[in-house]
Amino acid sequence: MSDELFYPGAHAESRPDAIAYRMVGADGTPGAEVTYAELHERANRIAHLFRSLGLHPGDHVAFCLENHPWFLSLAWGAHYAGLYYTAISSRLTAEEIAYIVDDCGARVFITSGYKADVAEAVAAATSGVEHRFMLDGTVGGYEPFLDAVAAQPSTDLPDAVEGMDMLYSSGTTGRPKGVKVPLRGVPLGTPDPLFMLVAGLFGANPDTIYLSPAPLYHAAPLRFCLQVQRAGGTVVVMEHFDPEQTLANIERYRVTFGQFVPTMFVRMLKLDPAVRDRYDVSSVQVAVHAAAPCPVAVKHQMIEWWGPVLHEYYAGTEGNGFVYTGSEDWLAHPGTVGKALVGTLHIVGEDGEELPVGESGTVYFEGEANFSYHNDPAKTAESYLKEGWSTLGDVGYLDEDGFLYLTDRKAYMIITGGVNVYPQEAENLLTMHPKVSDVAVFGVPNDDFGEEVKAVVAPVRMPADDDEAAALSTELIAYCREHLSGVKCPRSVDFREELPRHPTGKLYKRLLKDEYWAAAGRTI
Repeated sequence: MSDELFYPGAHAESRPDAIAYRMVGADGTPGAEVTYAELHERANRIAHLFRSLGLHPGDHVAFCLENHPWFLSLAWGAHYAGLYYTAISSRLTAEEIAYIVDDCGARVFITSGYKADVAEAVAAATSGVEHRFMLDGTVGGYEPFLDAVAAQPSTDLPDAVEGMDMLYSSGTTGRPKGVKVPLRGVPLGTPDPLFMLVAGLFGANPDTIYLSPAPLYHAAPLRFCLQVQRAGGTVVVMEHFDPEQTLANIERYRVTFGQFVPTMFVRMLKLDPAVRDRYDVSSVQVAVHAAAPCPVAVKHQMIEWWGPVLHEYYAGTEGNGFVYTGSEDWLAHPGTVGKALVGTLHIVGEDGEELPVGESGTVYFEGEANFSYHNDPAKTAESYLKEGWSTLGDVGYLDEDGFLYLTDRKAYMIITGGVNVYPQEAENLLTMHPKVSDVAVFGVPNDDFGEEVKAVVAPVRMPADDDEAAALSTELIAYCREHLSGVKCPRSVDFREELPRHPTGKLYKRLLKDEYWAAAGRTI
């Protein structure tokens, strides 16, 4: 296996007409289909384009796209060229996009007509970018991407080496942080540890039909799509998630493998039973979920509906460990996220000492992982113990059988619909509003999305009545949305005379958060 190459080029040679990926519209309308021969040709041309612009292995490119027909081709092109590539959320504002483009040091930036309304502002704010391209049209400062690609040869790059993503995970200081892992420096097509998991654990192979209903700019969807294509399977990319269309696509394409977040399960379960029963989901062999806690009742219902095909993992963009459970182990240990398959788990107390079975503390992984947070040595140092163990900052405990249970989350991170949101960005912004004296932002229960963003504000002047409170709430939410993507902004605002703070100034956010979670009967 070590001598075999796993990348689109290998399948283009052996199975050129096999479908590498197909697009599906939000309403179920079939979109573009790309064969392995076409994907390999696209990736080669894109890699040549980057090389013609003076980029070499280890250099950086960034792209901000919706689930676009060229998204996976672009990712593979950067990968073929041996580059670091940063996929940026298409939901971000110009200000947020520009920060990531600058911070990662991208020499090339690519976007689409979908982001035309902010593209010029991004260009003006990213003077370090040397070349900018756009799909589906152009605006000032951007060249047509497909024209540039078409002018390049389709031959293989000589001595091509594996590239790597450098994706951004929000930091507790309020600014996203790039998670950087050293390039492997190995020939293109050399399998990596994630491929071993996706192929070995989840069975990805040339017969796999993989459904990707989530935004491709997130770590798990992007990485799993590429790994399925390493294995030669077909990826079905939904432009947007829709619960009924997800079931329709499973039936239409005989999907065998898919990855979801728990909120997707919730929305599918909330469909009318007659609608759910209309679709045949018996082809599904593996349904992976991660990114957010799945309520025990929801998972029981999904296993009852789809069968024991649910697989859960706990891991991070940092790649420092991988915890896994299948349906049978989960049914025997309800609520667990599994056992460690990569890395050794340790539960550590506030004093830095390892805790016994059953006691909650910070979850650490012992292993060979070597990641850093780009341009943030302090955050990197905080993630490691002197033993070299590293943490994602989550809190949990181990049972006697070695199964991990998560009990809290790092630094009040909010997970809404599978998307990680750190409240500090909204807090920092609202603090500067002239009508705000003090503010706390945190997650509160939401039946559909797990959590939603809530702001509790001590205003300069308390509203005189409900109408004034509603008007001020609307004003503050709109103010947030001017500067941050909607997912990071409060969906509601409550007002108080003052917030609970220690005399030193430390905010007791936990006291506020506990009030809102008490009625939900859960803390995560």
